[in-house]
Amino acid sequence: MCTDRLRRFSVCTSALALCAALGVAGPLQAAPEIQTWQAASGARVLFVASPELPMVDVNLIFDAGSARDGERSGLASMTADMLTQGAGDWDADAIAARLEAVGAKLGASADRDMTTVSLRTLTRRPAMDTAVETLATLVSTPAFADPDLERERRNRLIALRQDEESPRTVGQKALYRKIFGSHPYGADPSGTAETVAQITREDLVAFHRRHYTGANALVAIVGALDRPQAEALADRITAGLPKGEPPAPLPGVSDLGAAVTEQIVFPSSQTTVMAGQPGMRRGDPDYFTLYVGNHILGGSGLVSLLMEEIREKRGLSYSTYSYFLPMAQPGPFLMGLQTKNDQAVQAREVMLDTLRRFIASGPTEAELTAAKKNITGGFPLRIASNSDIVRYLAVIGFYDLPLDYLDRFTGRIEAVTAEQIKDAFSRRLDPDRLAIVVVGGGTEQAARVGGEG
Repeated sequence: MCTDRLRRFSVCTSALALCAALGVAGPLQAAPEIQTWQAASGARVLFVASPELPMVDVNLIFDAGSARDGERSGLASMTADMLTQGAGDWDADAIAARLEAVGAKLGASADRDMTTVSLRTLTRRPAMDTAVETLATLVSTPAFADPDLERERRNRLIALRQDEESPRTVGQKALYRKIFGSHPYGADPSGTAETVAQITREDLVAFHRRHYTGANALVAIVGALDRPQAEALADRITAGLPKGEPPAPLPGVSDLGAAVTEQIVFPSSQTTVMAGQPGMRRGDPDYFTLYVGNHILGGSGLVSLLMEEIREKRGLSYSTYSYFLPMAQPGPFLMGLQTKNDQAVQAREVMLDTLRRFIASGPTEAELTAAKKNITGGFPLRIASNSDIVRYLAVIGFYDLPLDYLDRFTGRIEAVTAEQIKDAFSRRLDPDRLAIVVVGGGTEQAARVGGEG
């Protein structure tokens, strides 16, 4: 499972500490108990008690991703970035000084589905009080001062120009446009130079007023608190939010009617080849089947089929990959590689042929067994820190997944069969209706790579 999401904090508990917290000796056998309730503000709360270290991790999530931008692409991410630039009576320097004085870390960002504001703080007082007050003020009364907006705008425009120097970034943005067309997922969360230049303070205020509400919020908490303390914390964080209401569901994603190709000339000795199509949503009935199947196809690094065919057998690329990125509506299935210009045609064909064979034949029993062992064996490390768990709580709560999702994860993986993988991949992916983007080489080379097959 791959995701663009929000990997921010460095301090974590160890796997052994988590095992001790769960009363488990040796390998991790159970996931943490998740408690849930509704805060006075209307926000949903998910909480896991983790008393080993005197710390707490909080993720405050809003249904306020870039899919809610409308005509102002980049608005959600600009709003998130502006939260830490001024709020209440504090400017950016004052906010940074408050957090530094108590050793807290706070950040905010937006992807296509959600905006996440994250806090990590010690639970001792007054450190925790200062950190929580800062978080609550940032999300309820951001200043959105014009000088700060202009500074952020300049920084964003510089970042967008830097994106144009990365063939992979150029290709990924183009591929999303090809896969999703006019759907909100097709626009890049960072926006474009044109849309970012048009964003006003009034746009930020209106977006914040509409989306930063109690009814549109989820609070995920993991740390050294008991239930009453966690309830008080969630209420403090969201007390200043208007009740509001959640936005309407996003529109559905349409399948590609036919293969589409885009060639982008880029001055480099390497060609980047990417392919994709709509994949699956969070909570999809085929999720675990497709997840295990993709682990075999291209999600397991050096031991994947794509790596075997493209790197090990032919030496065409140092790295190649495939993954599903499930979202509220079906997110993309993506494949990609980077290779020498004169090998791009061959590498592209090997990548697509490997996908075709996998869809037609499915995995072998040996490949399936190895994948299950790899996934389940590594799962304890994926929930070994408070920051890991709080991110899982955010996903579980935002996408309304079952509270026993972590408990059942390894069992669901073990239950997947080779025949189920073959069936799911044949139903969900069509190699003849892929969007393909080629970045690099000269005009003639790009046309050859994109046009064959």
